[in-house]
Amino acid sequence: MTENIDQSIPPDLAGFNSAQISRRALLAGAGGATAISLFGTSGIESASAANATVRWANWSLYLDYDNKSKKYPTLVDFTKKTGIPVKYMEAIDDNDTFTAKVTPQLKLKKDIGYDIVVPTEWMAARWINSGFVQKFDDAAVPNKKNVLPFLLNRPLDPGRHYSLPWAGIIAGIAWNKKKLPAGINSIEDKTHPERGLFSNPALKGKIEVLSEMRDTIGLIMMWQGVDISKPFTQDKFDNALNYLQKKIKDGWIRQIKGQSYAEDMISGDAVAVIGWSGDINQLNLQNQNQFGFAIPESGGTFSTDNMMIPSTSTNKAGAEAVINYYYDPVVAARVANYINYVCPVSGAKEAMAKISPAQAKNPLIFPDDAMWKNLKVFRDLTAAEQIKFSTSFQKASGNA
Repeated sequence: MTENIDQSIPPDLAGFNSAQISRRALLAGAGGATAISLFGTSGIESASAANATVRWANWSLYLDYDNKSKKYPTLVDFTKKTGIPVKYMEAIDDNDTFTAKVTPQLKLKKDIGYDIVVPTEWMAARWINSGFVQKFDDAAVPNKKNVLPFLLNRPLDPGRHYSLPWAGIIAGIAWNKKKLPAGINSIEDKTHPERGLFSNPALKGKIEVLSEMRDTIGLIMMWQGVDISKPFTQDKFDNALNYLQKKIKDGWIRQIKGQSYAEDMISGDAVAVIGWSGDINQLNLQNQNQFGFAIPESGGTFSTDNMMIPSTSTNKAGAEAVINYYYDPVVAARVANYINYVCPVSGAKEAMAKISPAQAKNPLIFPDDAMWKNLKVFRDLTAAEQIKFSTSFQKASGNA
């Protein structure tokens, strides 16, 4: 990774449509996390009056956590500041399975048990289009102005009235450095097979890939020479799916998983994966820097997870107060210092320089130009394509 960090965004990402992905973390030095920011109080006072608990469903290990106190430092500070309690739940492992679980209640307009949810952008678009989320009171979320400009006006939600990006996600290849000290830099490499995920014979039966279609298929398609951010034909998708099916049939892939692949990396059941950068950073904090991560030479994928208020939430004011708080640059920097995913908040890099100067130079949190050029966002799919591609992927994965 280059150390020359820049927040400029390349043209092909300035208008990216749908994407995939997830997140996570384990204790990442909450050192320096004592700085408490001042943030807009709009929406907070009204929520405090009711003092109702905000129920927040997020991906595993996706918020700063203190192993000693068993608490989330930024949430502790939020409750001290506002008087609003928050019940934080690591309830999401996969976009499809989580959404399928709560959709019946959403359709019946019954409480799903959460006031904030954080689906990936492509799934967030489906929630919005289905009427499953509430519109923000912009006066209650003044810190929305701090979202990076290229993420503020997304096709799924022009003007960001229903969603705000929680974190940016980079999907690439990760491996156990003790077992693969030379590392991996491609999906498959015929010239140097030891450097390819699906060409190194030592990895057969020890590979796991993501259950997020756009990440797993996206990386394979890019290796096959397809620009996934631009229109491509059905046969291009099918070529990548056939490649995946062959690798499953031939015994290269042991499992297709959501974020729980991290557990198999720790146990050693999986030696290499198609995974997320933030996960690997956090695993390294707990496992003596045991794992490597790289964006393949052919490219990696980029997407965002997004904070939204379900249509069935009865504590909209409290949810808006929580959401507003996390778009303060200092709070955002504290979270990014822990989760190590791309931070979507302007000013957070400068705040990070005061909390952790090294992290302010981390391109996996604040990507530089070279990294942005090697990242693509899986293009928007039509409703028919979404059904067909997803169904085909699920069948290939053995889940349909």
